[in-house]
Amino acid sequence: MKHITLKIVLCAITVLLPVILSAQTATKLDLTTLIRTQKGLPVKGAIVTSEQDNISTQTDSMGIFSLQVSPNAKLSISTLGNEVQFVTATPGLQEIVLEVEQLVQVAYRKENVDDLLGGISYVNLPELLDKNYITYPLENMEAFVPGFHGNLWGMNEYLVLVDGVPRDLNSVQPTAIDQISFLKGISAVALYGSRAAKGAILITTKGGHIGEQTIDVRVNAGFHIPKGFPKYLGSAEYMTLYNEARINDGLEALYSEEEIYYHAVGDNPYRYPNVDFYSSDYLQEAYSLYDGTLEIAGGNQKARYYTNMGFMREGSLLNFGEAENNKNERFNVRGNVDMKLTDYISANVDLAAIFTSNVGVNTNYWEGAANIRPNRFTPLIPITFLEENDLTSWNLVEGTDNLINGRYLLGGTQLDQTNPIADVYAGGSNTFNSRQFQFNAGVDADLQNVLEGLTFSSLFGIDYATSYTQAFNNSYAVFEPAWNNYAGTDLISNLTRYGQDASSGDLNVSNSSYRQTIAFSGQLNYQTQLDNDHNISAMLIAGGFQRSSSGVYQGTNNANLGLHLGYDFRSKYYAQFNGAMVYSTMVPEDNRTAFSPTLSLGWRISEEDFLSSSSIVDDLKLSVSAGILHTDLDISDYYLYEAIYTQTDGAWYGWADLSAPAQSTDSRRGANPNMKLPKREEISVGLDASFFDNMLVVNGNVFMSKMTGLVDQLSVLYPSYFQTGWPNSSFIPYVNYNEDLRSGFDFGVNFNKQIGQVDWSLGLVGTYFTTEASKRAEFYEDEYQNRQGRPLDAIWGLESDGFFESTEDIANSPEPAFGEVQPGDIKYKDQNADGVINSQDEVYLGRGGWYGSPFTAGVNLTAKWNNFTFFALGVARSGAIGMKDNNYFWVNGQDKYSEVVRDRWTPETMDTATFPRLTTSGGNNNFRNSDFWTYSTNRFDLARVQVSYTFPESIVNGDFLKEFGVYVNGANLLTIAPNRDILELNIGGAPQTRFFNLGVKALF
Repeated sequence: MKHITLKIVLCAITVLLPVILSAQTATKLDLTTLIRTQKGLPVKGAIVTSEQDNISTQTDSMGIFSLQVSPNAKLSISTLGNEVQFVTATPGLQEIVLEVEQLVQVAYRKENVDDLLGGISYVNLPELLDKNYITYPLENMEAFVPGFHGNLWGMNEYLVLVDGVPRDLNSVQPTAIDQISFLKGISAVALYGSRAAKGAILITTKGGHIGEQTIDVRVNAGFHIPKGFPKYLGSAEYMTLYNEARINDGLEALYSEEEIYYHAVGDNPYRYPNVDFYSSDYLQEAYSLYDGTLEIAGGNQKARYYTNMGFMREGSLLNFGEAENNKNERFNVRGNVDMKLTDYISANVDLAAIFTSNVGVNTNYWEGAANIRPNRFTPLIPITFLEENDLTSWNLVEGTDNLINGRYLLGGTQLDQTNPIADVYAGGSNTFNSRQFQFNAGVDADLQNVLEGLTFSSLFGIDYATSYTQAFNNSYAVFEPAWNNYAGTDLISNLTRYGQDASSGDLNVSNSSYRQTIAFSGQLNYQTQLDNDHNISAMLIAGGFQRSSSGVYQGTNNANLGLHLGYDFRSKYYAQFNGAMVYSTMVPEDNRTAFSPTLSLGWRISEEDFLSSSSIVDDLKLSVSAGILHTDLDISDYYLYEAIYTQTDGAWYGWADLSAPAQSTDSRRGANPNMKLPKREEISVGLDASFFDNMLVVNGNVFMSKMTGLVDQLSVLYPSYFQTGWPNSSFIPYVNYNEDLRSGFDFGVNFNKQIGQVDWSLGLVGTYFTTEASKRAEFYEDEYQNRQGRPLDAIWGLESDGFFESTEDIANSPEPAFGEVQPGDIKYKDQNADGVINSQDEVYLGRGGWYGSPFTAGVNLTAKWNNFTFFALGVARSGAIGMKDNNYFWVNGQDKYSEVVRDRWTPETMDTATFPRLTTSGGNNNFRNSDFWTYSTNRFDLARVQVSYTFPESIVNGDFLKEFGVYVNGANLLTIAPNRDILELNIGGAPQTRFFNLGVKALF
């Protein structure tokens, strides 16, 4: 009976089990769902998890995910930078609209982008890297960020914070960055205190996410191609023109016509050298750059993790000798973990290590290339020219350690016993090593048990950076040949050796340095909402950092207490107070603390009844910010408020025995116990708007900023006897006096529109600013020389008036005070009509662009069609001038001659000449600042073009490979400018290059 019952049960199970399983399978929901924001934008990369079914997936580039889950399962949706949101799985769930806030990192907090006040811009770097791969965090940011043009609103420096800790920009790779915030306005930076008084750039690195682990891989291979090289004259032309210069100076010609002829013919470049440092003998046509990045991220509700590892290797343009091994290498690893320890306490730990190694030769090749004349010597001497019976010379050959390629000796002269080419072959090599280690940790606590909306946050960071150089320093012999031609063939009669070959094999370590940064902050945060209308926020902050470096007695310090109070009514009316109590030891003890208050007000006009129903205006917000921020950034050193006396040797009065070296105690400055911190006083007005359902987005700021109480030692304010030339003494103190004024505007316009099957996005940003030395203590005899009222980057010089045409012209012109002149020298205008040309005739020539070009504009264009993306970026700069003041243009003495001297003044070319007469003297009259040497730096650069292709999901979508794409790009492609040849010219350094790159990215 039991057996019959068991058989019945087994048969029932056999029959019913497929039915049960089928029923269970049938109850699963097949979801293919779009996730978008309230503004209709797809949410790419969101992690959708069903813990009930123990599965998760990720939305694709269109914001769509596919998942099979149980009915009514709770789906958790995690998006970068936002809290997890939950949705219940129901049949027909085709679209999920998320209330996704775009959060922007500002001082000590994150804020909704719609609520930003006080001159803040930001860039979400992952979105940018999808279409514009870069290797430096701020590369071409002028084309994306209004108000940024190498600095912020015309200031000359800014504070960089990486995850809240002062760090170098190059210590973090763009692939590891989530967001970059640009704090331009005074209200935006106030909470950071003194060291951020001229602006701050906040870099926020990526973190982990809730859901299945993702692996991003990116590999790039590219090459640099030089844009061009300096154009120097060959030996024959140089020698001819150098003879002309000597004759102009009343000297005899140095080179004979025969010598010049043989250098020109070039039959024997070893006897008659014509050295071109930029030829293919020494340089290759291009050099490579490779890099790769691996990102791993994932996590759950308890812990999230992120790791970024990268490697980079870059070659060199030099392709001979030891320089063939030149390379720059970098390895970096960065990781963080965010942990939820309890329902009320969370913590995070970040670690990073950056290793760089730069291998090079023991010489500055490019400096030598800009200075060594082409006929000076032959770098390599073929031993095949030695006479067979010249045993002495052959013994020298046998004795040298540096027989290049078994055929050449290193050339030189008694005056040129070393040179860059010989250095590359035999001078040894060096490796510069840099190591950076970064650590920061934070603890956040929810104090709702004490007060609803109250939280606590803290951060501690410590960085170490060390660097040193390892080098093998070798000495070597060079040889000078004596040539003959008595057999009808050029031969070397004998060799003269200078120096000795010596290589100890010892590894020398030098230039060791270290730097340590310690940062800390702790803050109480409070947020609450009353009656769903009134939003109140507050923060009380204590923060600061200290940076110490080897060889620097006083490190960099910043300490302050900060207070933030914020209020908004229905996101319509805003008020924010940001203030800091700063502390600095760079001023006397009684003045070391100062309070810096700022206030921002905002009005969302689009929420008013007369605009709220507009079909054109989506958003319109007006804001105004003002404040005073004390800072020690412009105080050049510590203890300037104290009187200083120094003891010197060989001075005017001897305190010691007369048989010993005479010594004296001299005053260098007087004391100023009332010295105070300078101040940044500013007011700015901002506008943010969007129109036509976000098709057109506009933002901008107008600002006026004054730096007051700047510290300087000003002799004009004191009687003349406070400073003496003999003995060299000064009792003049440093005082708060100077004032600088900066004003201008920035703007950003973005246009987004789908036309046909192409999604177009066009961005235009711009910045214009002026600077003014608004207050100066000065006493110029002529008013036109006053620096007050002129730009801070003003270039001063003489105003040219052509060339002297004859001795009669010289006699009838004002007397030059810079030395004797001749016909063909530059003639200047006598501004004060005193009959003498001297420094009193210098006038304002223009803005030098030291704080950035007065006007900077950037344009970026994105076009998406199917799986293709086209991106282009351009940057324009205008309003500044440069000075042609290096030895490529100021050719005098025994300088190397460049092509500019071809247009020199001679009696035959006086009507067409654009360069003064040649001279072997110092040319003191000609080679000084004047408008003769100025040039416009106006330019437009096609900075980058990239074409990307993402393979369709039907090809790559699977359990292993989720996304795959390739891209090609080019950088620094084209410059359009009236003086492009000058702007692209590097003298004494490696040439500017165009860069072409092929990249591959994959998501696993």
